Amino acid sequence: MISLRRLGRFPPPALLALFYFGAVVAGTVLLKLPISTRVPISWSDAAFTSTSAVTVTGLIVVDPGTVFTYFGQGVLAVLIQAGGLGLMTFAALVAAMLGLSVGMPQRMILRDDLNQTAMSDLMALVRVILRVALLFELGGAALLAVIFVPQFGWAEGLWQAVFHAVSAFNNAGFSLFSNGLMDYADTLIVTVTIPFLFITGGIGFVVLADMVSKRSWQPLSLHSKLMLTGTAVLILLGWVMFAALEWTNPGTLGGLDSMGARIQAAFFQAVTPRTAGFNTVATSEMGDSTALLTMGLMMIGGGSASTAGGIKVTTAIVLILGTLAFFNREKEPHIFGRSLGSNEVTKVMALTTLAALIVFAGTFVLTLRNDGDFLVLMFEVVSAFGTVGLSMGATSELDWSGRAAICVIMFLGRVGPLVLGFYLATQLRPRVRYPAGQIYLG
Repeated sequence: MISLRRLGRFPPPALLALFYFGAVVAGTVLLKLPISTRVPISWSDAAFTSTSAVTVTGLIVVDPGTVFTYFGQGVLAVLIQAGGLGLMTFAALVAAMLGLSVGMPQRMILRDDLNQTAMSDLMALVRVILRVALLFELGGAALLAVIFVPQFGWAEGLWQAVFHAVSAFNNAGFSLFSNGLMDYADTLIVTVTIPFLFITGGIGFVVLADMVSKRSWQPLSLHSKLMLTGTAVLILLGWVMFAALEWTNPGTLGGLDSMGARIQAAFFQAVTPRTAGFNTVATSEMGDSTALLTMGLMMIGGGSASTAGGIKVTTAIVLILGTLAFFNREKEPHIFGRSLGSNEVTKVMALTTLAALIVFAGTFVLTLRNDGDFLVLMFEVVSAFGTVGLSMGATSELDWSGRAAICVIMFLGRVGPLVLGFYLATQLRPRVRYPAGQIYLG
C-alpha cells in the first residue's frame, strides 16, 4: 500500500490521474451493490458505467433508468458531478464544508485539474466554479421540472429534472430515458434548457469569470475572445450543416412532424457533440457525411477548465491560425491584436498529435476483435476520447477487449490532456544545444 509520504512525492498530474482512477474503482464497487440495481449486473458493466460517469462521457452498456435504483442513479449523479467539476474541486468543497484548509500540495493538484499556471487565484476560481455550477444546475432543474413534474409526478419528476440538469451542466450525456431525449425533440423548454446548460459548462469557468468581471467585449482576455467566437461559429456552422444533411432523412430530421421540430432537433444535434452526448434523434440513423461532421465536432470539444472534453476549441483555432500564418509567410500567428508565439503552436501540435494517435490506436484495437462497420467503430472511439457519449450502437455490442479499450480511451480523454498540459508547462531548457539541421517537407 502506498504511504501518504510516498504519495506526496508523485507529480501533481500523476496524483490527479490516481484520484480519478480511485473514483472509478469506488464507483464500480458502489454500482455493483445490490442496493444500486434492480437487476444484477456484471463487474464489467459496473466498471464501464463508473468510468463513463467519472470521465463524464455518457457511453452506456446498460440502461441507467431501468437497471439502477434511485440509490444507483444517485451514485451516478455524484460521480458525474465529481468528474465534471474535477475531483480536486469537489474535494475542496468538502474540505471547506468541514472547515479544513487547502494546503499547497492540494493546490498544485487543483492547478493542473483546472489547467491553470498560477496558484494565487485558484481558490477564488474554485469558489466561482462551485457557485456557477450550483446556480445553473438548480436553475436548469427548475425549468426541466416544468415538463417532468406534470408527466411523472412530484418525486419522480423532480429527480428526473435534477439528474438531467447535473448531467447536462457537466457535459455527461447520461439520461434516465431509454431513448435519450427523443420524446422531447419538439419540447422547447427541454431543447433549450439542456443545451444552455452544457454549452455554459463547456465554455469554461475561466471565461465565465472573465465575462462576469469585465462585462464588455473589449477588455476580455484573448482566451475568452477565442472561446466565445469559436463557440459561436461552431454552433452556427454545425446547425446549418446538420439541417442541410439530415433534413430529408426519415430516420432523423425527416421523421419529425413539423418544420419547427426539425429546426430544434438540428440545433440540438449540432451542439450536443461538443461534448454533451444527449440526443433527440437516432444517432445510428445519421448518414455517413453527418457522422463525419459529428466526429469532427466531438474531437474539437469545448473549452479549457470546463466540464467538456476534446482537444478544445482554442487548440483548434490556434492550429488554423498557425496554418494561415504559414501560408501568409508570417513569422507568428495573430488575432484580435495579439500574437501567439511558437511555443503555443508547439503545444497545440503536441496535443493534437497525441489525440490523433489515441484515436488511431483505439480504432485499430476495436477492429481487431470486433466485427462491425469501420465508421461506426471509429465513431465510438472518437466519442470516447472526446468524452461525448454519442453512440451509433457499437458500444453495447463490444466484447471484453473492446469495452476495456473504450474505458482506457475515456480515461485518457479526460485525464490525458491535463497530464500533457502539465509537462508542456514544465519543460526544462536543454543544457546542450545542437547545430541546426535541415529536412525537406511536402
